[in-house]
Amino acid sequence: MIDVVGVVFDDEGHIYYFSPAGHNLDKEMNVVVETERGIQFAKVVIANTKLKKENINMPLKKVIRIATKEDFKNYEKNREDNRKAFLDCKKLIEKHNLKMNLIDANFTLDRKQLLFHFTADARIDFRTLAKELASIYKTRIELRQIGIRDKAKVVGGIGPCGRVLCCNNFLYDFDSVSINMAKNQNIALNPNKINGACNRLLCCLTYENDNYLEARKTLPDVGQRVETKEGFGRVVSVDILAQTYQVDVPDVGILDIKVENGSC
Repeated sequence: MIDVVGVVFDDEGHIYYFSPAGHNLDKEMNVVVETERGIQFAKVVIANTKLKKENINMPLKKVIRIATKEDFKNYEKNREDNRKAFLDCKKLIEKHNLKMNLIDANFTLDRKQLLFHFTADARIDFRTLAKELASIYKTRIELRQIGIRDKAKVVGGIGPCGRVLCCNNFLYDFDSVSINMAKNQNIALNPNKINGACNRLLCCLTYENDNYLEARKTLPDVGQRVETKEGFGRVVSVDILAQTYQVDVPDVGILDIKVENGSC
């Protein structure tokens, strides 16, 4: 078990775990933390607790300190400047006719870095853009191209299930998702049903895929010829969760068959 605290970088959204580094932290406390993007301001939403190592994304970064009034003042100023930097960058993108879609702009708390996320269909030569931004803000500029799924994670939204997007709420990494996972679960291959807000296959198709594969082992395939009490017929449909299937037997009709004792 490892000592952790859970924090968010916005009022809501993805919870990230950090090492408390000896600090006793309660919910709603503001803290300054070390991240891959530099020093950031965050709010504690899960007080000091212990979690299993396999349940968290390792290695853990540390809580540097409990935020001061000065930290909060800098955070508020950065939020205003983030919006200005975003608009300035968009104007420069249009000026240089760059085919890129800007997602956000964020200063680190200490203003040592200004990070922009963007999407684009191809690689972008943004060296001139970076130089102009650096001359305006007098800090290190990083322009990071991200994928369409990463964009959904940054922007957030509501999924077809009516809940906050998984990637914006709790997912740390994107697992590989294939169309076979939808087929394994007998989901209609309708893009409106199996694609998420990012217009890519739903991440949640991976959640129960292994269970469906295991349950499917006891069922015949659609089209397979099987023997029933009424004679031979062909399987016309299967219900994986109910562990039943239907067989069309000539001169008899459709029979509903329940899998018993793990075998057809």
